[in-house]
Amino acid sequence: MTGQTVKDLRDGDTPDVGASLAGERQSGRAGKAATDGVKQEHGKTVVPSSSSDASASGRSSASESTTRKDGPEPSGRRRRRRRKSARKGETASAPAASTENTPSAETAAAPAGGKKGRRRRRKSGREIQGRPLTSQKSPGQPHAGQQAGASTQPVAGVQTKPAAASGQGVRRQADDLYAALDLGTNNCRLLVAQPTRPGQFRVVDAFSRIVRLGEGLDATGELSQDAMDRAVEALKICAGKLKNRPVRRHRLIATEACRSARNGAAFLERVLAETGLELEIVTRETEARLAVAGCSSLVGRETDGLVLFDIGGGSSEIAMIDLTENRSNRLANHIKAWTSLPVGVVTLSERHGGCLVTPAVFQAMVEEVDAMLAAFDPPSLPAFSALGEGRIHLLGTSGTVTTLAGLHLDLPRYDRRKVDGLWLSNEDVDRMLDRLLSWDFEARAANPCIGADRADLVLAGCAILQSIRKRWPSERMRVADRGLREGLLNEMMASDGAWRRSGRNHRHRNPRPVQGDKP
Repeated sequence: MTGQTVKDLRDGDTPDVGASLAGERQSGRAGKAATDGVKQEHGKTVVPSSSSDASASGRSSASESTTRKDGPEPSGRRRRRRRKSARKGETASAPAASTENTPSAETAAAPAGGKKGRRRRRKSGREIQGRPLTSQKSPGQPHAGQQAGASTQPVAGVQTKPAAASGQGVRRQADDLYAALDLGTNNCRLLVAQPTRPGQFRVVDAFSRIVRLGEGLDATGELSQDAMDRAVEALKICAGKLKNRPVRRHRLIATEACRSARNGAAFLERVLAETGLELEIVTRETEARLAVAGCSSLVGRETDGLVLFDIGGGSSEIAMIDLTENRSNRLANHIKAWTSLPVGVVTLSERHGGCLVTPAVFQAMVEEVDAMLAAFDPPSLPAFSALGEGRIHLLGTSGTVTTLAGLHLDLPRYDRRKVDGLWLSNEDVDRMLDRLLSWDFEARAANPCIGADRADLVLAGCAILQSIRKRWPSERMRVADRGLREGLLNEMMASDGAWRRSGRNHRHRNPRPVQGDKP
């Protein structure tokens, strides 16, 4: 080895602790560090024993080690200092061959056949926190995260943040985000979530605003200019949220207001031009299926059948679900009959007046919905032969039922965690209806679970609920603070295999497309 002096160990001598291979005198700190290393038995340096047999064994071991290697195995700081000394010696003898910071110089300085250093190297395929990485690639090969078709497509018209150019291929946790937007007759809602346990997800971001898009639609048949302006402003906020997050898949839908308005398609073109969001108008059947898909986790194994209803702003969807045969985890597969009533809280309150609602006005609203339900003739289902028993119940997903639940709990302010999944008996619902009918508009607006924005709509929703309870009498009703957005997320995650994977950090997936889904 050029520029190095190695003391022969075959004579039985023990090397001096911390001796420099380059013949340089060691510093005090280096000697102390080397002495500590020997005391802690770091490296392979042989320490003399009091026994002659042990000394002979040590000499034999050292002799064998010298035969296999050019010198004793360096370790820790000693090894680094010896490398530095060796490089200095090589530089003095051959200046043209000096490559201090190159791998070849390190190879030349290290003993031939030497073992790896004491510094622990990360295992291949793992980061510090144990998250799996993609397979290692040579410098000339493209990384897995850069392969065609593996990158997430941006939201239509909205640019997402570029991927980090670290070259490590670490899939960030936020790359598994899914987004769902529901533009209804009364509300504009956005939900961004990440899959967790099977059938569940964690909400990352959410947005909800009352826009009254269907205001005046029942009288004119068109969306008003003010209503469209309010909706566009809310959608701009949603577009900003989507722009700031790397959403893997998304679906943006519009329901009854855009579906029934003569200028609904023109309004969506304006939305695309001003916000970059491309919304699709879904059918009533799709709306009913999504409402069911969003409430799957609230149906217990003890349930044989249920009537799920979603009281919206411009329409109300009702689905009869029979779980007595071939039960599966996807609740939407068990829809045996469904209907969509062309009436919601906005349209019904505009017809009958939502501010001043007397018992007579309330009864007139119930009778109007009764007439619509009378036209629905579902088939005979086994689960509903025992209607009224404990294994059949109602499941409501709308602002109407969540308001009743908040009133029942006397909440000082609305709390979704306490409302979602709450059970209400028939007596509880009747008591809350009587309480609401006894309040005037100001009293309803002052309640924190209602507010001024919904004070004129809540009794119209209660009239639709009362008609549903008359058609399908049940001892209890479960409240769901969820709806179309959750249904959209559940279907996208299920079709994408998000819950079948052992982890969330997978780059290559070929999802089955959802009808209307935007990549």
